[in-house]
Amino acid sequence: MKKLVALLLAAIMVFSVTSVFAEEQKTITMWCIATESDANRPAYEKAIAAVEDAFNVKIEWEAFENQSYKTKIKTAMSDPSTLPDIFFTWAGAFCGDFAEQGNVYCLNDAYKAYADQLPEVMMQNASYGENKDHFAVPLTMNIVVMFANMDLLAKAGWDHVPETYEDLIKCCDDLLAAGITPFGCAGSETWCVTEYLEPIIEKTIGYEALNNIFAGKATWNDPAIAGAVDAFQEMVKKGYFAADGLTLGNDQIKANFLAGQYAFYQNGSWNCGEVNDAEGNFQVALFPVMNAEKATYSQVIGGPSDSLAVAATSKDPEFAAKIAFELGKEICHYGYLAGSGLPAWTPDYDTSEVKPLVTAVADMVAAADGMVLFGDTAMSADPANIYLNFVSQVYGVEIDGAQFIEGLAAQLQ
Repeated sequence: MKKLVALLLAAIMVFSVTSVFAEEQKTITMWCIATESDANRPAYEKAIAAVEDAFNVKIEWEAFENQSYKTKIKTAMSDPSTLPDIFFTWAGAFCGDFAEQGNVYCLNDAYKAYADQLPEVMMQNASYGENKDHFAVPLTMNIVVMFANMDLLAKAGWDHVPETYEDLIKCCDDLLAAGITPFGCAGSETWCVTEYLEPIIEKTIGYEALNNIFAGKATWNDPAIAGAVDAFQEMVKKGYFAADGLTLGNDQIKANFLAGQYAFYQNGSWNCGEVNDAEGNFQVALFPVMNAEKATYSQVIGGPSDSLAVAATSKDPEFAAKIAFELGKEICHYGYLAGSGLPAWTPDYDTSEVKPLVTAVADMVAAADGMVLFGDTAMSADPANIYLNFVSQVYGVEIDGAQFIEGLAAQLQ
């Protein structure tokens, strides 16, 4: 009888503890851009499942398309009560604007528990103020790369990716002569156009000069920039870009490239996994140098940008901060292995199966002698919108290089 009573009491205690544990489960809300078609979607799904299981938390998340999300998150900042506990943000001035408004929870204390896994340098793009306080958790880092379909290049007589601008032009002419469209670019999503224009400008004036312009320390009114814009626009005029790209979104452009409709696709290295696994022979490269006196091949556009931040209005910001760091670590983990980004966090897992294209990009980053954060995140919201509007007009051949620099200088300096 005593044994039976003891067993019953033990069962009751287990039941009670389990019930309390279940009752104490917390819910965290989150917004991100990992839509069904996004390269990072699998990493988010795996990371969320792992964090929910490890920390007895329910993560209710919504994913939004890139361009619409930028509008949504900026609108929500005007009424912070509508923000979720955790939200995706780009580093640089994009997140800095929100931090300056007081809408982002400071992560200095929470970061201490992860400092040995997450290098301080990776936190810098989302650190602001005199004390460089931390306001976002980096996920992965990426750069703009030029993916090349080597099977299509072979049909035009090329067995390597052009390494100079002159050779790139010759290659594009050969591709057109063989009935192959050289490039695909999503004109309906202007950030995709910047993935072409920014490397061309950087490879013309150098990374330091472009950094200063994005930071508002130098003027856009530079004839060299006008020349870079004209060079890009000349590529458009010569038919190097798919004509229907003006109205297509990035998902369709990427799908077309993977299906063999274009020889080149210049976009973020977060696409490495999808390109690596597609049928065909693909390589990855950087856009060639335009002016060797000012720039080098190893100057790149990108850096640690994709991040998670915690809303200052969260009911439990301390817990939300912990979950944001745990999610950041796991999204980085699964994203790196899947090929959707280079690790901002120090890997503590087997990396022997990392995809070859990811390794190639990692080598590019290791060799980089200059880096410029993506323009529309490096600049504050209003200047970024003005900049993107001018970029869109360039791709649509509505303005030329001179009008580009003069207009931006007039409105931003």
